[in-house]
Amino acid sequence: MAYRPTPQIKTTAPALAEVRAVYEELAARPIERSCEGRTECCHFKLTGKTPLLTKGEALLAAKALRAAGRTRVPETTNEASGACPMLDARNRCIIYESRPFACRTHFCAAAGGPYSRREVLDLIRRLEVVDFQLNGTGPHALGVALREALLQT
Repeated sequence: MAYRPTPQIKTTAPALAEVRAVYEELAARPIERSCEGRTECCHFKLTGKTPLLTKGEALLAAKALRAAGRTRVPETTNEASGACPMLDARNRCIIYESRPFACRTHFCAAAGGPYSRREVLDLIRRLEVVDFQLNGTGPHALGVALREALLQT
């Protein structure tokens, strides 16, 4: 078994601040995108991709979900569509300001396609560091990650 040093973050506040900082840095990068709430990327069966969240991202999303008045991951309104459970009845994300990194880097071809990994690798690594500091076990599918995070918030 490999040596794993004790995480340095004792509370989640610094971890969530770092996740927000990563999101802000991504938004500040001059990468051409034209997403205007299209939501194609929010239909996982359409894209064939489900966002993966690190523990820090999941905790931030869980806080946003609670702030929206939810205590659990909503059931999707249309299971056949594979729609994200964070979409409301109007097809809008209820945690948009705290949406995960994968949602911010687009699966949607109409919005400009996915970011190349080399464009965002430094930010991915920062999210991985936060995951490690929170004793995370790597990224997990959105529903699983959020359900676990809701138990911890």
